[in-house]
Amino acid sequence: MDAFECIRTKLEVREFSTRDVPSEIRLKVLEAARLTGTGLNTQHWRFILVDNKQNLKKLAEDSTSGNWVAGANFAIIVLTNPKYNFHSIDAGRVLQNMQLAAWNSDVGSGLFTGVREEKFRSDFGIPNELSPTVIVGFGYPAIELTGKRKNRLPLNKLVYYEKYGDSKIVE
Repeated sequence: MDAFECIRTKLEVREFSTRDVPSEIRLKVLEAARLTGTGLNTQHWRFILVDNKQNLKKLAEDSTSGNWVAGANFAIIVLTNPKYNFHSIDAGRVLQNMQLAAWNSDVGSGLFTGVREEKFRSDFGIPNELSPTVIVGFGYPAIELTGKRKNRLPLNKLVYYEKYGDSKIVE
């Protein structure tokens, strides 16, 4: 799939089928993460792949907003080093690359950030110097998503020309 088409059609998915995602797609998702740039090329992020059903349930229990992840085929915990003031930006960059790599193979994904941190750190062995920045659940969507539309504002409500308030945009 063309990169723009991937961006245009990708939707957040939080309900997954029971169909397993092949290991080669999981590896592509992880490779997309590894290939993502970071500030100063620090490569400070680390990733925990979770695919055991019991651990996916534990991940859901340790969350404050991601109970749905228990139904995912696999999840990836993105850890970043908060000593770098750009760590959240780097987490967003890696998240987007993983999601687009998955979507390119018809694998959906959803994310959450809310965790019960002490329990989460203990359950997944997360060292104190790393922050559990985002968790992404992956799997084939439970429902057909073709034809669904994104609810997005038009460019003329979002983009200004030369200074804020001038809505003339290049066509």
